[in-house]
Amino acid sequence: MGQNSPNLLGESLDPLPMQGPELGFQADDIERPDMEQESKQEVLENKVVCIFFTHDLLHFQRVHIDGLGRTKEDCLTYEIADVFRAKNLIDVMRRAHEARQKLLRLGIFRQVDVVIDTSQGVDALPNGLDVTFDVTELRRMTGSYNTMVGNNEGCMVLGLKLPNVFGSAEKLTFQVSYGTKETSYGLSFFKPQPGHFERSFAVNLYKVAGQFPWSSLRETDRGVSTEFSFPLWKTNHTLKWEGVWRELGCLERTASFAVREESGHSLKSSLSHSMVIDTRNSAILPRRGALLKINQELAGYTGGDASFLKEDFEIQFNRHLFWDSVLSASLWGGCLLPIGDKPTCIADRFYLGGPTSVRGFSMYSIGPQSEGDYLGGEVYWAGAVHLYTPLPFHPGKGGFGDLFRTHFFLNAGNLCNLNYGDGPQAHLRKLAECIRWSYGAGIVLQLGNIARLELNYCIPTGVQSGDRICDGFQFGAGVRFL
Repeated sequence: MGQNSPNLLGESLDPLPMQGPELGFQADDIERPDMEQESKQEVLENKVVCIFFTHDLLHFQRVHIDGLGRTKEDCLTYEIADVFRAKNLIDVMRRAHEARQKLLRLGIFRQVDVVIDTSQGVDALPNGLDVTFDVTELRRMTGSYNTMVGNNEGCMVLGLKLPNVFGSAEKLTFQVSYGTKETSYGLSFFKPQPGHFERSFAVNLYKVAGQFPWSSLRETDRGVSTEFSFPLWKTNHTLKWEGVWRELGCLERTASFAVREESGHSLKSSLSHSMVIDTRNSAILPRRGALLKINQELAGYTGGDASFLKEDFEIQFNRHLFWDSVLSASLWGGCLLPIGDKPTCIADRFYLGGPTSVRGFSMYSIGPQSEGDYLGGEVYWAGAVHLYTPLPFHPGKGGFGDLFRTHFFLNAGNLCNLNYGDGPQAHLRKLAECIRWSYGAGIVLQLGNIARLELNYCIPTGVQSGDRICDGFQFGAGVRFL
């Protein structure tokens, strides 16, 4: 359950990530793009220098793609089109390297080699060049398995992936998560636009189940979603429609009456839009750059019995300082506005607190609650300032020790419900009341570009009646942290 997720189950498997050991191939089998040139290319580079000074012209003649099986060649023409615009050998080498990266990005080739050679054949020109892309396609079917632990539940995730289904870089993914308490599954189809990989269309079918002990709630979602992603100037946008049948139930017999009232079935049909500007060098533990993310969701106008307008945002700035230290500042916020007379659903509200948001508080234990069950809120904000530094005395510098960082933090936030009949000044006053905040220090471990772990010593302050705190050591694992 995310702090500002559309529902208790967060993103409804759109699609689930394919992680863990691949049964068809290993991730290391996919060759990374590099700039190493063969001796033949170095000889050609000397040749082009001579050509330049004698005012001869370099003639770029042909591009070959060898090794294609089920991949349609016209799909790849867009990715290598820039090579045809090369004017000299240095330009050919640069554009060929960029084309190689684009081909690998499609996710349909295990390896791509580039060979630049002099033209051969009866029509070969004296200064002609041919570029050959030697590709190795992925297998028709690959599998993965993974184990996960979270929300007091362990589960095994089995995945099946069919890359390049119809020969144009499409991908079909099926994944099953079998847990000790719940089982979830999802089927997704992804298709990029030829020549514009950033523009893509996806369809998802899923059933996701989860248990949320902080609310004494069990939720099962069965739904379908379609989304279209595209870049616009320096921003990335996603338009999405989702239709979901939600089933809510009590997790415990002692669940509060407020949670019991929410139990039952409901249908949600919503349109959403997200915009992202991300200049960070890493999404897990950035050292420089900024992030701006804005989400809007409108439910009820395309059917269903849930009607609301939901807005939330995320801002982050990172600045690299002296002694390899990094100063980071983050701000989250969101508002949920019901449409009509029907109140909002517990599955659509915001939740706050825990090791990934306002540290020093237990998981989602800030804000409105009833008889010990946390009900979420319709408006929230949370902010944090961090200072990341290398470990004292630099143990393991240049190796495993570089994955660890010392962490000093100060975070604060508030979650509540508003009376929308009041004016903006009354809303601001309520958001400024009863602010929870905490400070502390700890150690952060970055697990590649997958996730990060934190072990912090937290000192919570501003605790309100009903809040649950974690005074002392607190462990957190995840992808998105305040």
